[in-house]
Parts: sequence; C-alpha cells; structure tokens
Amino acid sequence: MNIVFNGSDKPTLGVEIECQIVDESGALATDTAATKILPNLDDKWFKHELLECTIEVITDVCQNVGEVRAELGAKIEQLIEASEDQGYRVICTGTHPFSSWTDQTVSPDPRYHRLIENCQWTARRLLIFGVHVHVGVRSGEEAIAVSNALGTFIPHFLALSSSSPFWQGRDTGLASIRSKIFESLPTAGLPYQMENWGQFQRFMRTLIGAGTIRSIREVWWDIRPHPGFGTLESRICDGIPTLDELCAITAMTQSLVVWLGERYNSGLDLPTHRAWTIRENKWRAARYGLEAEIIRDEEGNLMSLRRSLGDMVEILEPIAERLGCRDDLLRVNSILDRGTSATRQREVFGRTHDLSAVVDSLVTELKEGVRPLPSMDMVGGTVVHGDPLQGE
Repeated sequence: MNIVFNGSDKPTLGVEIECQIVDESGALATDTAATKILPNLDDKWFKHELLECTIEVITDVCQNVGEVRAELGAKIEQLIEASEDQGYRVICTGTHPFSSWTDQTVSPDPRYHRLIENCQWTARRLLIFGVHVHVGVRSGEEAIAVSNALGTFIPHFLALSSSSPFWQGRDTGLASIRSKIFESLPTAGLPYQMENWGQFQRFMRTLIGAGTIRSIREVWWDIRPHPGFGTLESRICDGIPTLDELCAITAMTQSLVVWLGERYNSGLDLPTHRAWTIRENKWRAARYGLEAEIIRDEEGNLMSLRRSLGDMVEILEPIAERLGCRDDLLRVNSILDRGTSATRQREVFGRTHDLSAVVDSLVTELKEGVRPLPSMDMVGGTVVHGDPLQGE
C-alpha cells in the first residue's frame, strides 16, 4: 500500500473546533442534542462527534488567518443561534467543569460505536474537546521533518490553550486534564519521530495490516501528517473559548510550520528534542500551564515557558507579517498577560464557588470574548493540588 501525500504549494489553513452543547443549568446536554440541532445547519461544516453533547465546526480551506476568523465567526454565530432555538447554549473548552461522561449519549455514527467497542473504558470517558489546525506543506518528506521539530513546541501550544482544569466537578490541579485523558487511547498522544516518509508509510501499513486501525484517521497523535489533505495537523490544543485566542494560536501554528519548513528546504538544522524530553515538557505544560519551566536542552537546563513563548513570537513575527497574520500572532502576548482559560475559570470559581457560574462565563466568552481582568485577581496561577469542591 503506497500512501500518497497530496502536497500543498501554499501554507493553507483548515481549522476544526469541538463545541460543547449545554443546557440552561450549565450541564452538558444528555439527550440527542446534536441530532436535534444539526438539521438546522449546513452538514458540510457542522458534524457529529463521539457524543451527542458535541458539534464539530469545520472551516473550508483558507488562505490565511483572516479567512479563518471570518468563517469561524460566522459559523459559531450560526451554531449558537441554532442551539438557542432548541433551548441549548454553547461553550468551547477542553473539558466541561462538572458533567460526567457516564451520563452522555453516544452519537449514531457507526464509527463511534466501533471505537467504543474496541477501546471500551478508554473511549467511553472521552468527554473532552479540542481544536485541530491543518497547515499545508509541500511533501511527505517535509511533513515528517517539520512534524519531528514541532514536537519541541507541544508544551507551548498546550499551555497557551489550556482550558481544562476541572473534571467531573473537581479541580484536578492541572491546567489541561484533557491532554492526559486523551493519551489513554492506544493511538493518541505524542507522535513517534520518523526518519522519513517511507518509514511513516511502513508504520501505517503495519497498523492497518494488524487491524489496529482502519485508516490514518484513527491515529490521533498530537501532531500528524494528513496525506489526503496535504497538511500537517496539530491536535495538541484544548478547546479554545474565544475567537481571538483561537486566531492567535492558529497564527502561531501557521507561522511556525512555515518557519520550520523554510529551514528544512534551505538545509538548515531544525530544533528537536529527545522523546523523553518532549514527554516531560508536555507533562509540565499540562500540569502548570504558562507557569511551567521546561527543559531547554539535553543537559537538563530549564527556562520559563512564558519566556520561551515570548521568544517564539519575536522570531515568528517577520513570517507572520508576510502571511498577513501579525496582529493575530501578537495576541499571544495578550494571553501571556491575561492568562489562559484555565486561569479565568479558576478566577470565576474563586469568586462564586459555583461551577455553573464558570459555564455561564464560558458561554459569554464565546459570544463576546475575554473580559478585562478583575481587580486583585491573580494571573496565570494554578493550585498546588487537586482540591475538593464544596459539598465533598
């Protein structure tokens, strides 16, 4: 079996976001919510996901981040309107603050029922929500080289998008519990580092021949080549609750892939870490978010993830200028200043001691964006341990 990579001459973009459907109380819908809502939307751009409390929103192939913003802005508005007509609301974060996976209804697509049959408990508890960004690359060889280098930046994207501090009504002590839940699937988590496109093909042939997967679509690595689309797909990020933050992270993704691709095609070295360093850095980002200190070299020297992100923005700014997404890239600095969704969710809970109020704030953020920082509140903080909530 020869896997052909349909390369792209331009760094085109495609973005997929998994949105949560919640009821008036703030709980995730436990009925057939998606099945009720989807007939009122264009089925080319709005899809079922694993559970009926989720609707995936998909862009067309976009040339730049501006097109992504326009498309997603309009589609999110459509989804919110169609959901509210049915008595629901919409949020986008890595996990829901308090609803349980045991209460959810599985979507009717046979593909998802096969997944649950094959993976059992590890698939049943996938009450998690992410954002996927595709960037066009020229060839399979370039895709492998850039994918290997992108592993170095997994903690950067994970920390910047971290929005899943709560799980089933409990503060986990992590900035992103979603990333740890997803890793339990047999073909999810950190990508293997491949030598070239041929080795990637051999690996996929092994998995398909053994019946582990039916197609490459069932490999859910944090970063994966998508041969059919001719893209590198970043699957690292938690659900992102505002359009500005989403476009900032999309701009960083596109700019970084272009920067790495140009270095590869010029014969320059690409930044890479050993697999064990990438794994440790990903854990630090999941645990501490923007407050993490990550390993910068194989001697174990550390650096602030915040500082590393600031350095990245500075390096990528000329690329972003050329791609037309400089303003969006610079919004990464606003996230560093204000804190991520994980921070904001903890701020709301700290004031209200009510996880329903956290959901209300997320509903508002998807519609209106991030509100200014309340006075006397911390930025970027994380609890030291998983604290029980009121009533436990």
